[in-house]
Amino acid sequence: MSTSVSHVILKHQRLYYIDWLRLMAVFLLFFFHTARIFDPEESFYVQNDHLSWVLHFMFQSSLDPWLMSLFFLLAGASTYYALRVRTGREYCLERLKRLFIPFVFGVLVLIPPQSYLGLLSHSDYSRSFISWFPNFFHLRTEDIDGFFLGGHTWGQLWFILHLFVYSLISLPLFRYFNRESGQRWVKRVADTFSKPVVLLLLFPLLLVLIYEFPEIAGGSPLFYITFFISGFILMSVPSLMQAIDKRRLSLLLLGIVPLVPTLVLGATQSWPADMPGWAGRIIQGYIDGFVPWFLILAMLAYGNRILEFSNRFLKYFAEAAYPLYILHQTVIVIIGFYVVQWGIAVGLKYTLVVTIALVGSVFAYHVLVKQINVTRFLFGMKPKIRTKA
Repeated sequence: MSTSVSHVILKHQRLYYIDWLRLMAVFLLFFFHTARIFDPEESFYVQNDHLSWVLHFMFQSSLDPWLMSLFFLLAGASTYYALRVRTGREYCLERLKRLFIPFVFGVLVLIPPQSYLGLLSHSDYSRSFISWFPNFFHLRTEDIDGFFLGGHTWGQLWFILHLFVYSLISLPLFRYFNRESGQRWVKRVADTFSKPVVLLLLFPLLLVLIYEFPEIAGGSPLFYITFFISGFILMSVPSLMQAIDKRRLSLLLLGIVPLVPTLVLGATQSWPADMPGWAGRIIQGYIDGFVPWFLILAMLAYGNRILEFSNRFLKYFAEAAYPLYILHQTVIVIIGFYVVQWGIAVGLKYTLVVTIALVGSVFAYHVLVKQINVTRFLFGMKPKIRTKA
């Protein structure tokens, strides 16, 4: 297949609603990770003196069950179209440039400030960043996330490394799916998934079981690779997406309605004191496995209906979404480090960090990344082609 024909096919098959959903997910991360600064449940690189259960349940408990799963599923969907115009070797090379190089660059340049500021925030350490920097390469088992002892951490870039590994592991399977015999197998799987009992019960139950497998380096590999492969299969069989579209309202309600009272009860700390343990496990299992599956499928269905268009905003930010993901948490931690020292209300601090971090990340992308081919390469972007007058 010629390069020109490949580009025509890729352009024709571009799904704008996938870009919109990915961009929405990136913007939500600003709200999610800023809330970590005020989290009463778990430490973070920077932490405010006064914490907030309301922010925790509004922007963490409501997003945590499904947000990263959405990223992996959308990546699997994009992989389906990428492999239609690339050989396996071209795909691996593209993954190396798109994922591994930004991961290495980010860990060496963008993540160390988070670990350093975490150490300053949680101790009386006062030495300079330069003198501290060698400590970044020490993995401290008592602070495996690197939040407060100034040790090694991957920060938000764990997702990029996981996606790189999933892409390589899944490549033989995806190439088989694209062959005639594989397409017949995928069609049978899709027909099975189209049945309500599988779509609405059996597969989410499987996700609940998979969720119990241990996390490795920031996330659960078996859980997230399941969403990655699911994204590929969903794009492979239009009839499966049609079946999901028919049940879009049911999927949305099954995802949102049971989640809302859980969040309200948690935010107001009004859980029944005598709730039996088995009831809590059922509720948590539903949130872990059913909620992400239902909500993500509903987003795909409604996104396909109302977001299948492009405009100037999307054209700019569809390209910016990935660099913004790489940048966002470092900018949030830096801004948060100073804002938490101000004597103002928690809600105002939160609003300021989100706003300044979002504007600052977009500004940094536009000035330092978008216009310069060297940094475009380091952030996994294609070079900017300059046309001669």
